[in-house]
This record gives sequence, C-alpha cells and structure tokens, in this order.
Amino acid sequence: MYPHQYVYSPQQFDPYTHYDFSYYAQQQASHDHERQPALERRVNQLERQFQVQKTELDRQNKEIGRQNREIARLNKEIGRLNNEITRLSQNDERHTRRLNRLNQRLRTVENRLNISFQASDGDF
Repeated sequence: MYPHQYVYSPQQFDPYTHYDFSYYAQQQASHDHERQPALERRVNQLERQFQVQKTELDRQNKEIGRQNREIARLNKEIGRLNNEITRLSQNDERHTRRLNRLNQRLRTVENRLNISFQASDGDF
C-alpha cells in the first residue's frame, strides 16, 4: 500500500448523491401506470392465444392417438392375413407335390401298360 493512498467510503465518491431522482421515479410510475392496461390486455391476449393453441394441440394429440390405434389394429390384421397366406401357400405346395407324385405314378402305370397318352385326348 502506498503511503499517500486514502480509503474513502463509497458515499464520498457517489457523484449522484446530490441529485433528486424523485421526479424521474414519478415519471416512470406514471408511464408504467399508463402502460398497465395495455400490458394487461397483451397478457390476456397471449393467455387466450396459448389456450387456443393448447386446445388445438390436445385435439391433434387425440387424433394422433386414434390414428396410432387404427394403425396398430391394421398391422395386427396384416399380420393375421400374412399368416393365412403362408398357411395357404404351404397347403398349395403340399397339394402340388401330391399331384406331381400322382402324375408320376400315373405315367409309370401308363408305361407298364403301354398306354400312349396324347395331349389332344379329351377323355384323359
């Protein structure tokens, strides 16, 4: 610390202590009082706007929920139909193999009995 350095209280260096700010405070209060109804109207308008948006979002969320339930139901139905198609396809393959075996046996019998088969024969 320097020998010529003094410690001052904050009040000694406050250059605004001799000014009277009451006029400015009154002006500000008057201005705030004039703006109060406009601010209240704006706040009320924003609250109404928020409520409308909230209601719309709630409605949209309900609709999305309904659509999701419908999609889940349709997916379940698609799964059931896919299972049915798989079952029918397996059944068809089983019958095709059976018909192929029967045709092979029939050709074997035809060959043993020397029966000639022509595609133009309508009785066979």
